[in-house]
Amino acid sequence: MRRTAKATGAARAGSEKEGGSRQPNRRPDASKPNRAAPFAALTQTELVPGLYLVATPIGNLADITLRALSVLHGADRICCEDTRVTGKLLSRYGISTSLGAYHDHNAEEMRPVILAALRCGERVALVSDAGTPLVSDPGYKLVRAALAEDLPVTAVPGPTAAVAALILSGLPPDAFLFAGFLPPRQAARQRALARWAAVEATLVFYESTPRLAESLVDMAEVLGNRQAAIARELTKLHEEVRRGRLTDLAAHYRLAGPPRGEAVVLVGPPQPDAPEEAEIDKRLRAALAEHGVREAAARLAAETGLPRRDLYRRALAMRDTEE
Repeated sequence: MRRTAKATGAARAGSEKEGGSRQPNRRPDASKPNRAAPFAALTQTELVPGLYLVATPIGNLADITLRALSVLHGADRICCEDTRVTGKLLSRYGISTSLGAYHDHNAEEMRPVILAALRCGERVALVSDAGTPLVSDPGYKLVRAALAEDLPVTAVPGPTAAVAALILSGLPPDAFLFAGFLPPRQAARQRALARWAAVEATLVFYESTPRLAESLVDMAEVLGNRQAAIARELTKLHEEVRRGRLTDLAAHYRLAGPPRGEAVVLVGPPQPDAPEEAEIDKRLRAALAEHGVREAAARLAAETGLPRRDLYRRALAMRDTEE
């Protein structure tokens, strides 16, 4: 909070009344560490020539990393999807590095220009509009071309919507498959989903919100009515993560209409088929022969994914009947 001139003057007058004349300026104590030094060192690192793949915030501009700021400040040029979008980020942090467009429509023309700059020893930063470059964004062919010429390429990691959505989804994060954007047409979309149907991992897709409801319907049809989550506006003021079964989520967005922005769709892994009744009884009896009711139910629940409470009641009834 800034102090007004009047308040500052009053504070000084009070100090003089209490303690006489003002104390002279003191020299900094050399024995105390300079807490600003680490920040200065991180943001003023000398860059070596090469291509830098710089992750940028997916919404909240405060999510930029110190190293990303250092690279964007020290680069000879920055290549981005939309100069208006990246320009806002640079303006926020007072970075005046030369800015040029590199996107799907001009990539064939601009790629040789960027490669020539790298050959001349320039430091080139590549950014996308939001998140990590190359992840459903331009840059893959540029990286391949640079590597083919043994030109230096390094990553400056940071935000990515897919991982942010995954850890918020409540779905298993230990194994996941990022499938990017699904095809816009239904037949092609269903074929793409069928490729991933048997994968034992959480599936992560990007989807435009006008197609969200119909994509969810296709997912339920092809993948089964699995647990899922829809994440959007991540790190922004109106961040939303909606969780539920695929059919329930599809019904919600059909009724509510398309939300704003783009969405990350996460679908839980396939659940193993529940064993038949006779098989459950057989395995419960085997477990009860070695363990108590509670332990037998817990073990079978872990093996089958069936509710432990239901198995406990079943085992209890089985024990009482056989006694």
